[in-house]
Amino acid sequence: MMAPAAEALGVRLAVLAESEDACAVQAIAESTVGDYKDLETVRAFAAEVDVVTFDHEHVPTEILRTLEAEGVAVRPGAAALVHAQDKLVMRARMDEIGLPNPQWAQVTSVEDLRQFGDRVGWPVVLKTPRGGYDGKGVMVASRAEDGAEWLETATGGLLAEEKVPFARELAVMVGRSPMGQTATWPVVQTWQRDGICKEAIAPAPGLDPGLAAKIAADVISLATRLDVTGVMAMEMFLVEEDGRQRYLVNELAMRPHNTGHWTQDGSVTSQFEQHLRAVLDLPLGETSAQFPASVMVNVLGGEYEDLYGAYRHVMAHDPAIKVHMYGKSVRPGRKVGHVNAVGEDVDALLERARHAADYFEGTVTS
Repeated sequence: MMAPAAEALGVRLAVLAESEDACAVQAIAESTVGDYKDLETVRAFAAEVDVVTFDHEHVPTEILRTLEAEGVAVRPGAAALVHAQDKLVMRARMDEIGLPNPQWAQVTSVEDLRQFGDRVGWPVVLKTPRGGYDGKGVMVASRAEDGAEWLETATGGLLAEEKVPFARELAVMVGRSPMGQTATWPVVQTWQRDGICKEAIAPAPGLDPGLAAKIAADVISLATRLDVTGVMAMEMFLVEEDGRQRYLVNELAMRPHNTGHWTQDGSVTSQFEQHLRAVLDLPLGETSAQFPASVMVNVLGGEYEDLYGAYRHVMAHDPAIKVHMYGKSVRPGRKVGHVNAVGEDVDALLERARHAADYFEGTVTS
């Protein structure tokens, strides 16, 4: 998804891919297949480029620190990226900075979990500090014994959080360059299915303007305090109490993110172009929305293995729909693409985008 922006700017991209059929290999001619967890492999790749960046947070922190010590421009740097890699580190830093967290604790035993649950109320949410995504590495525990087996094998313990009674889920994207320039996009409303982001609406309908402004200011402050380079997503819970709205931080991602896919067709500058600009320390692009509303719906793997075969129906049914496919093999529940719709009426946009995604997934046939 970053390749078109790089091509437009005349910037050479190279990718270290996990396999020859990785989707990035299809878009970027200069590709190396190797293990991102192997220092020598990553070091050899880094020697051939000017800047190293990421499309996921799983590169070991120690490798990134080694590259930085050797003079490689790693963006975002290891000290920033660890807050997206390790949820315990992230929670502690949010407390330090003063951003609103759910109640949380590091638990290493059933007794730790029991004490936490008795204090905040059951059920509670258990998360693996590292490696979890798209609902993986998450458990809702109704009693302490539910986490016993997982705790036995969890080196360093687990993250326990209160189960937040949220009204909606929100997200905001921010871009930041090494020179310190920042830019945010409108706050979006998201909806998750089975722990996977399924939909995003920009801007978030009915969000208090004062809260939206506070979120934008807070995420800029956070990106600055963490010394982020590139784009970062801050996912949040919206809590409504006595007619008032407030937010709690859920998770961070320091890369282009599902919740920002709408920017490809709904914003002056997409998150992919912005990430490229930021890591190259170019001036950031304008982030304002080009339409009153934009909707993104993810396409998850379903009945059809040949997604290309569905193009005729989707494009003929709605010529204004924007289809973005990743070139991935289809597996049930796997994110294989997304569709965007832009306009004025959120309900109409959702209906159109959902129909397109449902047709790709095989849940509707006409």
